[in-house]
Amino acid sequence: MNNTPHLKFFFLNVFLFLIPVFLSAQNSFKVIPLGVKGGADESNLSSYMLAPYNSNDYVCLDAGTLYAGIRKARENGLFRKNIDRVLRENIKGYLISHAHLDHIAGMILNSPDDTSKNIYALPSVIDVLKSHYFTWKSWANFTDEGDPPTLKKYHYVNLAPSIEIDVQHTDMKVTAFSLSHGNPYESTAFLIRSNDNYLLYLGDTGPDEIEKSDKLDNLWKAIAPLIQSKKLKALFIEVSFSNKQPDKALFGHLTPKWLMSEMDSLGVLTGINEMKNFPVVITHIKPLPGNEKLIKKELLNLNQLQLKIIYPRQGKMLKF
Repeated sequence: MNNTPHLKFFFLNVFLFLIPVFLSAQNSFKVIPLGVKGGADESNLSSYMLAPYNSNDYVCLDAGTLYAGIRKARENGLFRKNIDRVLRENIKGYLISHAHLDHIAGMILNSPDDTSKNIYALPSVIDVLKSHYFTWKSWANFTDEGDPPTLKKYHYVNLAPSIEIDVQHTDMKVTAFSLSHGNPYESTAFLIRSNDNYLLYLGDTGPDEIEKSDKLDNLWKAIAPLIQSKKLKALFIEVSFSNKQPDKALFGHLTPKWLMSEMDSLGVLTGINEMKNFPVVITHIKPLPGNEKLIKKELLNLNQLQLKIIYPRQGKMLKF
C-alpha cells in the first residue's frame, strides 16, 4: 500500500498549523532607547526610537536625549552611518508625551541640524512648546506656528484623544490617550500600530487613586482586548521612585507598589493569566543614590502577576 499521499497530507497539515505559530514568534517592533532615565544625567533622558522590525523609518517616543543616545547606539553597532545622518534621515517625527525638559531637550537642542519633521502631541503639549520653547525669547522658532519669524522646519500635528492617525513617512499609525501628570497637568500615552501589531508607550503619569483621575482606567479598558488577542507586544511605563517616596511627594509619578496596583487593575480586565510573561518595560527611573537597585528589588517582590519586566539600556536594541 502506498502511504505517500497520506504522508503528504499529514505534513501539509503540520506545516499549515505551524505557520501562525511561526509568525507569532516573529518580532514586530524594534526599539532603540536613546535615553532611559528620569533626570539629572542630561545625556540619558527619556527618548526611544521605534520602528516596525523590518523598517529603518523610526519615530521618536519623546526626545529628551537624541545626539548622545544615537552615539551610544552607534558604539554598540546599531548604526554605521554618522550620528547626524541618523538624526536627519532615520527619525521621521517626534511623539511628545508632555513638554517637560527631560522629554524634549534633545529635540530642541538638535533642531538647528535636523530635517523637516512633524511633532505629534496633544494640543495642551503643543501650546507649551509654542509659547515657552520654540519662541525667539528662549530659542529659535523652528516650527511653522507661533512667534515670528517661523522657520518652518517642524510642523505641529494636534492629536485628538482616541483617534488614530498616520505617522507620516513610516508604516505606523498612532492613537493618543490623555494621562494625568500631577493633576491638572496632562501627559500622553501613545498606542502605536504596525499592521495588526501594537506597542504602548506612556509618558510620565501618576496612579489614578492619587491623581483623582480615571485616565489610566480608561486606557486599560482600551488596551485590554489587545492583550487578550496577543496583538499588544509591549507596554512602556514609568517607575520614577521607590516605595519609600511618600504619596504626597510623587508629583505625578509611579512607584513599584502603584505600578503593580495599576497592573492588577489591568489584569482584572484582561484576565490574570493573560498578564503572565507580558512585557512591561520600566522607564524614567530617577538616578537617585540606590533608587534603581531598590526599585528592581521591590518590583521583583511585588510581581505576583509574573509580568516580564524589562529594564532598557541606553543604546541597546529591544525587540518585540
